[in-house]
Amino acid sequence: MRVEIQQVMKNCILIIFLISFFCSNASALKPEEVLVVANLNAAKSKGLARYYMKLRQVPKKNLVLLFMTDKETCTRDEYSEKAIPPIRRFLDKNNHIRAIVTIFGVPLRISSPGRTKSEETKLDQFEKERQKIENQLFQDETIDKQPIKGESEKLSKIKKTISDYKKTIDKVASFDSELSLVKKEHYDLNMWLPNPYYIGFRNQDTKIKRSEVLMTSRLDGANAEIVKRIINDSIEAEKEGLKGSAYFDARWKDPGSEKKLSGYAFYDRSIHGASQLLLKDNRINVVLNDENALFQKDQCPDAALYCGWYSLAKYIDAFKWTKGSVGYHIASAECTTLKREQSQVWCKKMLDNGIAATIGPVGEPYVQAFPVPRIFFNFLTEGYLTLAESYIISLPYLSWKMVLVGDPLYKLNLAGSSKL
Repeated sequence: MRVEIQQVMKNCILIIFLISFFCSNASALKPEEVLVVANLNAAKSKGLARYYMKLRQVPKKNLVLLFMTDKETCTRDEYSEKAIPPIRRFLDKNNHIRAIVTIFGVPLRISSPGRTKSEETKLDQFEKERQKIENQLFQDETIDKQPIKGESEKLSKIKKTISDYKKTIDKVASFDSELSLVKKEHYDLNMWLPNPYYIGFRNQDTKIKRSEVLMTSRLDGANAEIVKRIINDSIEAEKEGLKGSAYFDARWKDPGSEKKLSGYAFYDRSIHGASQLLLKDNRINVVLNDENALFQKDQCPDAALYCGWYSLAKYIDAFKWTKGSVGYHIASAECTTLKREQSQVWCKKMLDNGIAATIGPVGEPYVQAFPVPRIFFNFLTEGYLTLAESYIISLPYLSWKMVLVGDPLYKLNLAGSSKL
């Protein structure tokens, strides 16, 4: 009885949190709240959109057809001129939309529009300072054969300043991440913007209102058959239950919750936290690897869930993915392409090999931009929120590099999972 009371209290707390967080939209995402975006210039894009909408019972009117490049990268001008206007026109007449799903053929990435004149001027000043210090060091070495220590430190400092400044003026973004702010007229394109739905920012002023943010995901892959499989597997796993085990690949032993961590250490501990939470609640069979070596070939049969790091753009074929499986690999370039045949990036290879949903960046995101594993897997496996909702509340930044590939309406059902 005590266990049942604790579970009821836990569920009530979760529901109260969801109501306060999503306001009037506390219930899980519904088909009528999803806008589907396809590309008329890409073969099979419209057909796949119709296929998805029919199976998920998304209203026929909830389809916007773009006419733009079918390449994986589009320019900022093309995004602004060919994607934003038709989508905004639809949203102006349909303010109940909460999520957008882009379909195979819609660009994956938006290139940088280039640096502004003031940015070029500032960068040029830094480069001149670096050159001045290097010239002075060369003179010192020529005269004394021994560089002055102070000058060497100055050189290191200016190089770091240049590197940091280039990061802050990075304007490359994923198509979907920008699309999450399609309702917002003006915002800074440099680097990232804090996500007001991210749980970690719930007591902070993010300068972006939740009403200005839409959830986004994409149904995409190397070919149309993979996209259809993602749709079919997600629906089947909802009905039959997600079967298999959860695999978590940390690199270090759990340091405990007492230490305040950041960067890779924070995310490594969050992987531990996700595994511990699922194991404690007996939601699914959990396999944790906390050795420095990653899971190796064929070590992860019946993989239903996965999170790990760090094998940069080099997929390890350790997994036999079950229908409806969800997972992501924390590394810098894992969604730079979903199409290039020889690519070994994790998002592409996981989709090729059978996963139903994954997450990755289209360029260098920095580790703190990834969805926090403990938050993402906790809410996803609770079964109250959909894939898109679990993603948006665990994602720190928008207008940035990250992409969610998968059915936004997919809601996990762990009834069929292998439990301890």
